[in-house]
Amino acid sequence: MQIKMNDSNIRSVAQLRELLKLTNRVQFTSSSTIEEMYKWIEEVLGRLRYFSLKNKKERGIVISFIKQMTGLSRGHVKKLIRRKRRNGRILRITGTRHCIPKVYDAEDIARLIETDNAHQRMSGKATKAILKRQFEIFNDLRFEKIRHISVSHIYNLRGTRQYQSHILFIEKTRAVNTNIGIRKKPRPDGKPGYLRVDSVHQGDLDKEKGVYHINLVDEVTQWEIIGCVEGISEEFLRPLLEELLELFPFMIVNFHSDNGSEYINHTVAFLLNKLNVEQTKSRSRRTNDNALVESKNGAVIRKYMGFAHIPKKYSVIINIFNREHMDVYLNYHRPCGFATERIDARGKVVKKYDLYMTPFEKLKLIPNVEQYLKPGVTIQGLEEIARKESDNSCAENLQKAKRKLLETIHQC
Repeated sequence: MQIKMNDSNIRSVAQLRELLKLTNRVQFTSSSTIEEMYKWIEEVLGRLRYFSLKNKKERGIVISFIKQMTGLSRGHVKKLIRRKRRNGRILRITGTRHCIPKVYDAEDIARLIETDNAHQRMSGKATKAILKRQFEIFNDLRFEKIRHISVSHIYNLRGTRQYQSHILFIEKTRAVNTNIGIRKKPRPDGKPGYLRVDSVHQGDLDKEKGVYHINLVDEVTQWEIIGCVEGISEEFLRPLLEELLELFPFMIVNFHSDNGSEYINHTVAFLLNKLNVEQTKSRSRRTNDNALVESKNGAVIRKYMGFAHIPKKYSVIINIFNREHMDVYLNYHRPCGFATERIDARGKVVKKYDLYMTPFEKLKLIPNVEQYLKPGVTIQGLEEIARKESDNSCAENLQKAKRKLLETIHQC
């Protein structure tokens, strides 16, 4: 090994430190083999007694010297030192990278393309069955090798450039998963402010969309606020949601809806984030995640507004009807069923709806309820609203206002 520098007289780290101060451009220049370079590194480590050095800075000086002399990276030098410590020598590790042999060539991919074009790309299992039948039943020798392909590897070959450039079948656009909202079921633990939200469409007529009802129900108290809007686009929905959320007497903690785009969008997400409200959405194959508001859609909105088409232009007067009559009736005068849970002999949770009270009465039963109320809202103030008229009187006024509303809509 030929080195353009005689370093045999350097036998201490102190001498090496002085050498490194003189030059930072000392390079290892040699036409010798890697084995000879490794041998020289072993000789330097032994001469400077590297493994006996206790000072980390001194070991770093030795590493820097080897790095400059050999041109190797600092990490590579450290790896060689570890190999010397472990094996006693720095031996060159030779070997080839393991490569998985290619089983199916261009001819096999062509058979897959032929099959998919003919059958408009069926599922992987169905395609494998056809490839197998082509050889075993119809004696097509071109399919001899590809008939053994696995279902998963069919999809791998479908992603190759050859396949993509010759396939005639156009794949449908896949749904885009959005990261807005957390996919989970809310856990209110007896606290108000966890809303379940859904939309109810008021029918079509001559390809003309009707109004949409926006139903918000608190999971614990069943406090319900209903709004009406011309359409469920962001333009109409955001101002209505701001108004409806403000009508709840307690602070809103959670906003849970299905996966509809009217709620899972950046506009609603920005609004809820501004109000410091967590947004969640229903999970796949969990039909009970939003069951409460779904039941209210039928028991309240369909019962009072029916199924007939209502044109968009009446959304304003419907909202006025909701604010003047529905809000008070639903939350102060209409009893709701609340379940008590017990565990039967098989260990299954059984719910029995044996408690009936208004949402306001349920709200009053929550321990330390004042801490959940919005600033300026008191139980005494809500009590005054509840005592202003009787249940029957409020219901009768609601029916009169509803008949007047529907007459106005139907006459026009």
